Amino acid sequence: MRITRTLPIAVVAALALAACGGGDDGGSSADSDTIRVGALAVPAGDMLSYVAEELAEDEGLTVEWVEFSDYNTPNPAVVDGDVDANLFQNTTFMETFNEAAGEDLVSVGEVYLPRMGLYSNDYDSLEALPDGASVAIPNDPTNEGRALKLLASYGLIEVTEEPITIADITANPRNINFVEIENATLPQAVDDQDAAIVTAAFALPAGLGEDRMILAEESDSEYYNVLATTPELAEDPRVTTLYELLTSDEMDRFLQEEYQGVIIPAE
Repeated sequence: MRITRTLPIAVVAALALAACGGGDDGGSSADSDTIRVGALAVPAGDMLSYVAEELAEDEGLTVEWVEFSDYNTPNPAVVDGDVDANLFQNTTFMETFNEAAGEDLVSVGEVYLPRMGLYSNDYDSLEALPDGASVAIPNDPTNEGRALKLLASYGLIEVTEEPITIADITANPRNINFVEIENATLPQAVDDQDAAIVTAAFALPAGLGEDRMILAEESDSEYYNVLATTPELAEDPRVTTLYELLTSDEMDRFLQEEYQGVIIPAE
């Protein structure tokens, strides 16, 4: 079992909305007792709020979480110093960003798995999904490859060892028609297509629950989201303390109660 630090800790949270990539005018908090963390509202924003309100009192650390609504802007915000860390991505996504942007963001550690699932309004099992069905999947390289691996693990298709796009499908015996769509709009695709792959960060706010989930990732997934920051801040006490709180037993219980298995805490 993980043990939360025994020092009395107080964390005060402030919610700020980020404009298209940037955070607000506050800039980096490197020389203060404040840590600014970029996150999507669900579940990471809820987790950061819980840390602030329930887990820590009296350490003098202030946690401000800056809300983002897409996957494209939180990493540049860390690079630019608008936030000190972010909590929204898995290691593969971070490494893809680093390679494309020539940056060197690092993972402090795994925090939680936002289960990717296949959702449908019309079909309740993979067997019921008809041949030639239209299935929407994410169109970014990391999540598209992740979606293809998920479908391949259930035998719907066959793919190369490390798929990135639908071009890496090597067998499609049921002639599934894949529609590549921006991640944030996939919840709407559940209405428009026979089924859609949606990550938890977008499924939960849209009210997509297990009643419409045909299949989903399990706890052995490689796509746990991480607390990411710059190499210079990786050992910063504010960052390491926040990571300890995010992976505490109290947080485990919060995730289980709040999300009923849709979000899985890191072990």
